[in-house]
Parts: sequence; structure tokens; C-alpha cells
Amino acid sequence: MQDHWVWLIILLVVGVVLSNLMVLKYSSKFKWPAKKESPKENAKDDSSKQ
Repeated sequence: MQDHWVWLIILLVVGVVLSNLMVLKYSSKFKWPAKKESPKENAKDDSSKQ
């Protein structure tokens, strides 16, 4: 009876790992929206260039 529990746990762990890898592969196709810089950051950058 103990062998069944061991195999069940192993299969569950493998299933979770594989599903997470599949989700990462699928989500890598999407692009994050570009970060909009605030005017304060632009002013700070401009003053440091002078």
C-alpha cells in the first residue's frame, strides 16, 4: 500500500513541474508593456547630462 502513495506523490510532483514549465513557455510569448517614465525622472536625467 505504501508504494502506491510514493508513486502518487512522485507523479503529482512531476505533473506540477511540467505544468509550470508549460506555463512559462506559453507566457514567454507575451510582451510586458513599456514602462512610462515620469516627468521627474526625465528632468533628473537632463540635469545630469549638463
